[in-house]
Formats: sequence, C-alpha cells, structure tokens
Amino acid sequence: MKKSDLDFWQGMAAHYTKFMRRSAPVYAEICNRIRPHLTRDMNVLELASGTGQLSFPLSPYVRLWEATDVSSSMIAEAKKRTGSSRLHFSVQDAAHLPYVSETFDVVVIANALHILPEPDRVLREARRVLKPGGWLFAPTFVHAGGKLARLRTWGMERTGFRVYHAWNAGEFIAYLSSHDFWIVEHALLGGRVLPVCYAAGRK
Repeated sequence: MKKSDLDFWQGMAAHYTKFMRRSAPVYAEICNRIRPHLTRDMNVLELASGTGQLSFPLSPYVRLWEATDVSSSMIAEAKKRTGSSRLHFSVQDAAHLPYVSETFDVVVIANALHILPEPDRVLREARRVLKPGGWLFAPTFVHAGGKLARLRTWGMERTGFRVYHAWNAGEFIAYLSSHDFWIVEHALLGGRVLPVCYAAGRK
C-alpha cells in the first residue's frame, strides 16, 4: 500500500466504525453468506479487517480468526472492542504475510482489493497461505456498476480515498479466476449506489 493511502486509513481509523454503520445491511448479508461455510475446526485469516466489521460476528464460529490490517490505528480501534476468545488482531501487510504456506482453511478479504494498487500480490499471498481446497471470500465494491456508483466513488476520492480498480461484477469474477481461484458462488449485493460483488472461491 502506498504511503499516501496508508496515511488516509490511519487518519480514518477513529471514525471508521461509525462511518461503516451505513453499510451494516450489506455486511450482514455478507456474514449470512459466509457463515454456513465455517466450522469449528477452521483457522481463518482476514486481510484488511479494518475495525472488525466481519471479524466480530464471524469469529465465534471457527477455531481461530486472525484479523489483520496494515493500519496500526485500525487494529488499535478494533482492540478496544470485546470479541470472541478465538479472535486475534495484528498489524500485517497483506502483500508480505509472515505465515507458513498452507496454514489457513479460509482467507477473507472484504472490500479492499479495489483500493490496492497491486492486488495481484495480495491474491498470490492469499493463495500461498491457503490449504488445498481452502476458501477465499472476497466481497468487493464494484465501482463500475453504474453512474450512481461512479458518482459516489468520485465524491469519496475528493476526501483522499483512492480507488485503483473499477471492476464491474463480471470483470471482478474473471479477475479472481485468473489467479487460480475456482469461483463457486457469486452474487451482487446492495443497491445501485453501493454495489458489492460477493465472491466465494476455492484454491
């Protein structure tokens, strides 16, 4: 992640949980789609966890949920909240993970690939740390979904938020597939202003 982008998220951290409340229905739907695939014997790695919008509701259903973010301020905010004993937060760069290959049963990266300048590196790392047959859950805002979505993106970029990849849903699914993930589920969630392509794939 570029320093200017990291600086933006560091500054946003204190307000992020409150800001994301407007997206609560979409995140609830994402949780409802991921949760049936989780079991008590799973170790999960979450990349770009923010302040825990998925970490807190889903971690009780697995053995270990390792929630990571490159922003130390985001992680600090997340640690202020009380969660499952199975949930652990740490500061990590998603493009350079410290974990041994084939460590995790699941990798989650929600609403982050489009704001990373080099998402290829992140997906390679995600695939490396996944066990054979492991799950990738990568719901992502698809800012090429229509005029309203593009207008919202334009407005957010005026604040310093940067979108590097304006995929539509089909382009995003094809992108994940090109990185050797077998996409077994996908759906378009949210409305025209905030469309999210939910994608679940396997290694």
